[in-house]
Amino acid sequence: MGMRPPTGLPSLSRRSRILLVTALVLAALLLVGPRLTDAYTNWLWFGEVGFRNVYHTVLLTRVLLFLVVAVVVAVIIWLALLLAYRTRPVFVPVSGPGDPIARYRTTVMSRLRLFGLGIPVLIGVLSGLVAQSNWVTVQLFLHGGQFGVQDPQFHLDVGFYAFDLPFYRMVLNWLFVAVVIAFFANLVAHYVFGGLRLSGREGTLSNSARVQLAILAGIFVALKAVAYWFDRYALLSSTRKEPTFTGGSYTDINAVLPAKLILLSIAVICAIAFFAGVVLRDLRIPAMAAALLVLSSVLVGAVWPLLVEQFSVRPNAATKERTYIERNIAATRAAYGLTPDKVEYVNYKGVATNEQVSSPADQQTIKNIRLLDPNLLTQTFIQRNQQLQNFYGFPDPLDIDRYTVNGELGDYVVAARELQPQNLSENQTNWLNKHTVYTHGNGFVASPANKVNAAPPKESQQAGQSAGNDSNGGYGYPVFTVGDLSTVSDLITKKAGLKEAIPVDQPRIYYGELISKTDADYAIVGANGQTAREYDTPTDQFTYDGAGGVKIGNWFNRLAFAAKYAERNILFSGAIGSDSKIIFNRSPRERVTKVAPWLTADGDAYPAVVKGRIVWIVDAYTSLDNYPYAQKTPLDGAVEDSIDQATGRLLPRKEVSYIRNSVKATVDAYDGTVSLYEVDKTDPVLKAWMGVFPNSVKPESEISDELRSHFRYPEDLFKVQREMLAKYHVDDPVEFFNGNAFWSVPNDPTQEGAASSAHQPPYYVLLGDPKTGKPQFNLTSAIVGYKRNYMSAYLQANSDPANYGKLTVLRLPADSQTAGPGQTQTSMTTADQVSRDRNLLTGGNVNKIKYGNLLTLPVGDGGILYVEPWYLERNTGGPNAPSFPQLVKVLASYRDKVGYGATVKEALDQVLPAAGNAATDQPGQAATPPTQGATPPANPPPPTGSTGKDAAVKQLDDALRQVQDAQKSGDLGALGKALEQLQTAVNNYQKAGS
Repeated sequence: MGMRPPTGLPSLSRRSRILLVTALVLAALLLVGPRLTDAYTNWLWFGEVGFRNVYHTVLLTRVLLFLVVAVVVAVIIWLALLLAYRTRPVFVPVSGPGDPIARYRTTVMSRLRLFGLGIPVLIGVLSGLVAQSNWVTVQLFLHGGQFGVQDPQFHLDVGFYAFDLPFYRMVLNWLFVAVVIAFFANLVAHYVFGGLRLSGREGTLSNSARVQLAILAGIFVALKAVAYWFDRYALLSSTRKEPTFTGGSYTDINAVLPAKLILLSIAVICAIAFFAGVVLRDLRIPAMAAALLVLSSVLVGAVWPLLVEQFSVRPNAATKERTYIERNIAATRAAYGLTPDKVEYVNYKGVATNEQVSSPADQQTIKNIRLLDPNLLTQTFIQRNQQLQNFYGFPDPLDIDRYTVNGELGDYVVAARELQPQNLSENQTNWLNKHTVYTHGNGFVASPANKVNAAPPKESQQAGQSAGNDSNGGYGYPVFTVGDLSTVSDLITKKAGLKEAIPVDQPRIYYGELISKTDADYAIVGANGQTAREYDTPTDQFTYDGAGGVKIGNWFNRLAFAAKYAERNILFSGAIGSDSKIIFNRSPRERVTKVAPWLTADGDAYPAVVKGRIVWIVDAYTSLDNYPYAQKTPLDGAVEDSIDQATGRLLPRKEVSYIRNSVKATVDAYDGTVSLYEVDKTDPVLKAWMGVFPNSVKPESEISDELRSHFRYPEDLFKVQREMLAKYHVDDPVEFFNGNAFWSVPNDPTQEGAASSAHQPPYYVLLGDPKTGKPQFNLTSAIVGYKRNYMSAYLQANSDPANYGKLTVLRLPADSQTAGPGQTQTSMTTADQVSRDRNLLTGGNVNKIKYGNLLTLPVGDGGILYVEPWYLERNTGGPNAPSFPQLVKVLASYRDKVGYGATVKEALDQVLPAAGNAATDQPGQAATPPTQGATPPANPPPPTGSTGKDAAVKQLDDALRQVQDAQKSGDLGALGKALEQLQTAVNNYQKAGS
């Protein structure tokens, strides 16, 4: 039988090749087309907001990084293949008729360019695509400076770890990738071309193959030696001792660090041995060197540190780790802004030495006690401010800010009345209406946080029975006036000619948190010679004339956006013309993070009125994950609290060891203008990014006084810092190691279910300044002992311009018995009168009680006052049915005494004599408390005689009619209320007839 000659791979027919090429082109269009469309529309968007230099810089950096890595990796692999091909044996013996390599060798030889260039190019392109995402590392390396702080081990500036070391390790990693792939490419090439043969017992290796593989292996080991050198610096961010502390421990510095130097020396010797093998033509020497390196890595790099940790450190851990814990404490405080110049510790008794709260500071604190809980009142705001339109909404939760009205500073629950696309229904949801008619919200709404429209009834039964009855305005609802001024600033207010407490020149809202929560986040605006199309008020339409939006008057842009949103109506709708613009990326936080991709935005953007315009204020953070010796913390775990669990807010998914609120951003609610302001001139990370993107961040001098007056200390940063302070208030490293003096953030006792195990959120409150007696706007939080329910500290961050960012820690004695939030909540809710009244308020499950925020307030020269509003809402029969919480009771606790009443005054007078006089009066509030033991009837006694009987019959008929109507409507809440009224009518009828 004759031997079959080796053949190449089977060739494709012409038709098959055409189909294959067509399929590849279509696949490429599907992959690349959307990216090109996004790139073009993003380029247009960045031009609209005035940050096109950011887009160009990021794009150029990505492209250059892609090209550099792709070329370097491809060239190294190409050289390995080229050398293997050039030095192949002239005569390649065939092992036999079944030689499997001969067929592939023939295929490769017939398509040398395809394999010789295609493989390196493909791997290079893939490497470049991965590498281009590291543009941040490159830019920080090019523009990073110094921190002015040296690490305690190598005495290098922290800037080396933040900006330089990540770049060096990135370069090293890509060289590793290139050399490893080149080694295996060279090995396979020699095998295909006959330089390496596996036949026989030992196989054969040509001289050129031995030289090339030895050089590549030597380069790899030399790179490993360099890696050992840089690994030393990475020890300062070691996680060996977590969760106790981050950074180099005793074992890291005294065992691992010397081991790295030993392994570095061995790696250098091993690399020299591989290069020597080229000359000596003996692979046994580099083989023995490689075996030595592997063995040393196990013994010196792993076993020795393990022995030191087990037999030297653990028996004497507190003593051994003392120095390294001190380093961790100092670095963590510096990295999280907790140094002595920013944090003031004040010893606080926790028990009042004064029964009277007559100081000006205490008077201001009590006067500004907040009754309105922004976390519960979204639906109430909607009900009281909807203007009978279904498509407006308010964010959940609402926000707190302060304003000066009639010369008096007060905190207000604030919100922008936005258009909420999810609320559109029926014909409102068709494309034309959704994107060209319902385009914007209307107005800024504020309510004084310490007031309600009417004081709740003193008697609990009456309060429960009249809950939800708004026939006379109801009680316990937010009030939207201050004197004769309206705190609702919108188009309706202007049209009615009402005076605005917070004047707004342009109340229309095209950019906001709610309006952007839709799958297709865009609106199309513009006159185009047509009548006004956009809904403005029930009687008016409007045409947008702001600077926001990208022009789509030409067909190319219309095609691009039609492709972006997969919407043909953008191409064919007659509502779009030469003047049309498309407004998209309408979320304030998203706009900020797009123009500044190096920033992490706070989870809560809040509206403010500045110079007559509504702007969204967004706090933004610079961060690092490699600050030496600083404790690492995941942001999502540190910032999550009970409110986040209830609202489902998206949390930042990143780990940090350094964070600064260096930038305040504003987004104009009408035209979408984004402005970034520098607020921390000392932040080296911000300085680096300002070097990358010059003129993108405005200097602090451009912040107006009015805008600065609305800056709040950011919640996410505060929550991270309180987590750190819970441990890092401890100075003594031994005490730190034992953990006995640690604090913890209390769980939220006002929540039920899963949220009850989440942290209590911090609260913005107006507190009296002990020095000046004036109110100051603070973000506050109670802190309890570690695994204890007693108060250990009270943390407050000042938001006023004069002392912005100053943290004050009121530190209670270590043996303090001051009740924490959890204990206080239990004592208040189980008090006799409170327990009895609960059934009267709920009316047999007709109503339900919702706990408001439990405020912790320092008063009385060392005392802690707790105040909690209770809200009542009707059980409306379904989980998604609307409910409108209204204030019904106020609870107070002071020195283990519980106060309970319809107003702050009533509750305080039971725990602090005469303190209630400082509380803000509510409309309808009784001037004097009722006589002890006297309980007025819930309903007035019916008149007697024939007239009284006729009236009782009429009342009975009306009640029966209401029961029938409620049964027909299927509204269980209305039915319960009707049955109550029927029972009252029956009782009155019986009394009238007796």
